Amino acid sequence: MLALTGYVDRFSAAPGGTLAFKVSSTLGEDYTADLVRIRCADPNPAGPGMKILPVDIPFGGRFPSRFQPVHLGSYGRIDTPAALTDVPVLTLSAIIWPTLPGRGPQAVLTVGDPDGAAGVGLEVGPMGATLRVAGNGTGALATGVPLAARSWYRIAATVDRRAGTVRVSQTPLDAARLGLKPADATATLRLPEPPGGGVMLAAAPGADGPVARHYDGKLETPMLVAGTLDAAGAPGGTVLAAWDLGRGIDGIRVEDLGPGGHHGVLVNLPTRAVTGSRWTGNEMCWRHAPDEYAAVHFHSDDLHDCGWETGFSFTVPDGMPSGIYGARLRCAGHEDIIPFYVIPAPGRPTAKVLFIGSTYTFQAYANHRRGNLDEAFRKRIADWGAYPHNTDDHSDYAHSTYNRHPDDSGVALSSRLRPILTMRPGYLTFNDPRGSGLRHFPADSHVTDWLEAKGIAYDVLTDEDIDEGGAEVLKPYAAVLTGSHPEYHTPGTLDALEGYTAGGGRLCYLGGNGFYWRIARNPDLPGVIEVRRAETGIRAWAAETGEYYQQLDGGLGGLWRRNGRPPQRLAGVGFSSQGLFEGSYYRRLPAADDPQVSWIFAGVPEEIIGDFGLSGGGAAGFELDRAEAALGTPPGTVVLASSEGHGPSFIPVFEDLLSHVNTLHGGTRDRLVRADMIYADLPSGGALFSVGSITFCGSLAHNGYANPVSRILENVVRRFAGG
Repeated sequence: MLALTGYVDRFSAAPGGTLAFKVSSTLGEDYTADLVRIRCADPNPAGPGMKILPVDIPFGGRFPSRFQPVHLGSYGRIDTPAALTDVPVLTLSAIIWPTLPGRGPQAVLTVGDPDGAAGVGLEVGPMGATLRVAGNGTGALATGVPLAARSWYRIAATVDRRAGTVRVSQTPLDAARLGLKPADATATLRLPEPPGGGVMLAAAPGADGPVARHYDGKLETPMLVAGTLDAAGAPGGTVLAAWDLGRGIDGIRVEDLGPGGHHGVLVNLPTRAVTGSRWTGNEMCWRHAPDEYAAVHFHSDDLHDCGWETGFSFTVPDGMPSGIYGARLRCAGHEDIIPFYVIPAPGRPTAKVLFIGSTYTFQAYANHRRGNLDEAFRKRIADWGAYPHNTDDHSDYAHSTYNRHPDDSGVALSSRLRPILTMRPGYLTFNDPRGSGLRHFPADSHVTDWLEAKGIAYDVLTDEDIDEGGAEVLKPYAAVLTGSHPEYHTPGTLDALEGYTAGGGRLCYLGGNGFYWRIARNPDLPGVIEVRRAETGIRAWAAETGEYYQQLDGGLGGLWRRNGRPPQRLAGVGFSSQGLFEGSYYRRLPAADDPQVSWIFAGVPEEIIGDFGLSGGGAAGFELDRAEAALGTPPGTVVLASSEGHGPSFIPVFEDLLSHVNTLHGGTRDRLVRADMIYADLPSGGALFSVGSITFCGSLAHNGYANPVSRILENVVRRFAGG
């Protein structure tokens, strides 16, 4: 873990709102916290440089260091009385789909504390289903037959205190097809007193933390029975508790159908809305057949809320300018900056221009581990004085929705209630030979630095603010600007942006691959987003068949294009091609000289635009968007310029390809590799200006902000803002 780090309970607050900063420090002296404004977060010495500006407002102070741990791994916790299992014969049973059965002991269903004085645990491990009984050492009894990964089994263990015997069994549910055989074992043991109170799913009580022996895999129908099970797995005695994991899929509650109603809670966000042992394939949506989705997929590296105590709080004072700020922590030569946004008071905008912080995208990529940190990259980080910590070195705070769990399943859920290393000033994503290698939060500071350099006043709002406030929070602004990569959106954020332009608003989409993935939220789980990488698209992993519908809202996951809302419908352009992190240029088209749009190029005589920049060396690169009338580009849209000169790594997006030669709308594959810069006057009186490239904003600061890319954007923003 990092020696000094932290997170904030919300990304933004208005005057009068309070933010709580959670800090962990392993250092032996007090840490200090002061306030800075983050204007430019690019440490490249060939660019404007880092601009982290002190702010003279009462903030923070000196605080004692204290270490606050992170406990990874999801599980279920159920408070039950000890009397529940004070029966002569107790059976623990569950249906499982283990994904790492050979990794080591993994607790599936635990009663009491089997590592303490009283408790039993039904587990899996290299020797198959295993029973752990307090006082008898680890793995007291196992079937001796390894479990097959990603196969359904019913496992059970019976403790007969009258006879002093125990039995454990595993029964494959698809034995005939897979050639697997049942296995069981029986032994005579010295049995302790009845297990104490408390039940855990997918883990056991831990000696050095809250839990131990996390289970990786799916779990269904955990059950406690006073008596035994018959050959079909039906209880032959009284059901003490039976948890139906197909209920409340959109939340974290665990419901007990037994007579005592011993309900529980899921901790650290395991994945729900996953296919269970009874899935037939006849229904793809869990809302239509919850019994077929009555499983939960647990992972040993899941994380929801670190749960750290507050180190200090900050109440935003009246009159504090809207902008991007940071809580700067310093101690014994260590430093961390926790970014946050100060937004305007409700209904009281302070500027005509609004910049949107793409916090849902930052959260989707939070702690993205890429595996690209070699010695040359480390040297650049050190030479530039960039943010020194890279996620390739740190698994402590969980990873992004671009990573996979240890069992190779994709990470579908991401929380902001943890330190996010990738959301730090100076964080380098790539060792970019022609630029800075920035993405997301630090890359978007190219826009805020440009706004400051041009003297254009602006407010900021985050995705979450817009999701909660709707189009009304955008309505006061003459122009709304995105960052370089506003990729992830909820129905609420798209509704708000479409409502803004439909009401006469003017949108500047300054990135590429925006408005691409649909994500879900649940108001009962603040700070959490979900993405299911369904069906098609440029993906880091693919959702399992039958698991395309999101657990948090029940909606179809995947591309917004597959949900009937292609990016072109909102922004005029949509994702068309991706390649390496390298940039090329735009070529100005004859349509740009039409009097309707020629004002955009006032003072720009060049035909080649943007063959320079801090992101891949050019304004058109990495991920490119194009106009496409068939996907919703508004009638009358003018394509001002298109990019060219892209390298061999660039390919069309998969959703546009029908075969090795055919494309969805009939164009050639090569023609799909382009970024379109467009302008559209909308029937509402609003307007669109879109650049179709992730690397566009990296070119703004070139030559002291005096360049064609900067001039084009200045012409547009000042025209949109009415000045």
